Amino acid sequence: MPRKTSPKYRYHKARDCAVVTIGGRDHYLGAYDSDESHQKYHRLVAEHLAAPHQPATPPTADAPLTMTELMAAYWRFVKGFYVKGGEPTSEVHVIKLALKFVRRLYADTPACDFSPNKLKAVREAMIRHDIVRTLKKRDPATGEVVPVKKVLHHGMSRKCINKLVARIKRMFRWAVEEELVPVHVHDALCRVSGLKRGKSAARETARVRPVSEEHVRAVMAVVPKRVAALIEFQWLCGCRPQDAVQLRSFDIDRSGAVWEYRPPRYKTEHHNDDALPDLERVVFIGPKAQAVIAPYLPDDPTDYVFSPRRSEAARNADRKEKRASPMTPSQAARRPKGRKKAPLKPHYSVASYRRAVQRGCVKAGVPVWSPNQLRHSRLTAVRAKFGLEASRVVGGHREVATTQIYAEEDRTLARRVMAEMG
Repeated sequence: MPRKTSPKYRYHKARDCAVVTIGGRDHYLGAYDSDESHQKYHRLVAEHLAAPHQPATPPTADAPLTMTELMAAYWRFVKGFYVKGGEPTSEVHVIKLALKFVRRLYADTPACDFSPNKLKAVREAMIRHDIVRTLKKRDPATGEVVPVKKVLHHGMSRKCINKLVARIKRMFRWAVEEELVPVHVHDALCRVSGLKRGKSAARETARVRPVSEEHVRAVMAVVPKRVAALIEFQWLCGCRPQDAVQLRSFDIDRSGAVWEYRPPRYKTEHHNDDALPDLERVVFIGPKAQAVIAPYLPDDPTDYVFSPRRSEAARNADRKEKRASPMTPSQAARRPKGRKKAPLKPHYSVASYRRAVQRGCVKAGVPVWSPNQLRHSRLTAVRAKFGLEASRVVGGHREVATTQIYAEEDRTLARRVMAEMG
């Protein structure tokens, strides 16, 4: 579907104000370049792009609270609810992103008047929102370092937009529960269906696929040894990156031939409110994975197996051994000194692990892949050899439908059958 062009925000010289023309009609927005005029402009354009033939519902005078007040109340709830181990989860940041679009368009709108048409306008704003990154570049003329914005993607992806819209609906469900808005407001918003593939201007993203063993081996050959061990451990166990980076001896039951690792924090622990043993996350470590982590098990059982501190210490020791002769004081004085590094964390974060893998992909000259694709590869291999149910229990899923997202369907059997019968 082609993108729609946005009407321009202009200065009206005769009236000394801001104006936008929509459908042949001028809408006067107030003082030029003021916050109020920009807010009205974004609201009118979003409503025009989402539903150009339907007029916006005028707000009622007796609304109990505005959208800004509703979002402020919900934000206080979010900061206290979405917490694991005393720290806010990633859900807090995602909800903040979703509410940013609502606040930008409908900050002063009564919450009772937030209709499906307005939710579609917010969704349209997400479709047209460019994802940018601010980089620092040196100006060749002046030599000064100036910030430069680089557009990474034009518009948010369809799947991301659907998830953000679902979080906005969740806010209104909470508001109904707290008796802040009437129930019919949430019911009306639930009638807004998600964007379908190829039926909107939203950007599409490729499905996460398994990574080949050849590309995994190529990256393991160029990354630090401890990162290579981390990659192989996750690859063999089929666990999530979060489970792998926080591995500790303290959390591993080594009484049996197959070790059982129970992560202290895992993705779906909020679904196990009663702490039932059958619902807790267990990563099974077989003999091959045991051999991978054995050289890295620390003396302190509460310390992390994959520690960037010990990895950096090992690299520094190797550098000293490879150095032919120690530097003299004069050589050390002439050696350029870099900026002081930030203290290393006790274990790799999911983000730092991902960046290490991606740097390794570039260095090895293979297509860039992410650690989560290792999980897809392992569950797909388990499904091909032992079946879908085996892939489900190895992946720690409660539903088979979830496993099918990670484990690609093996079509070898279908090819063999049709080769004989088709």
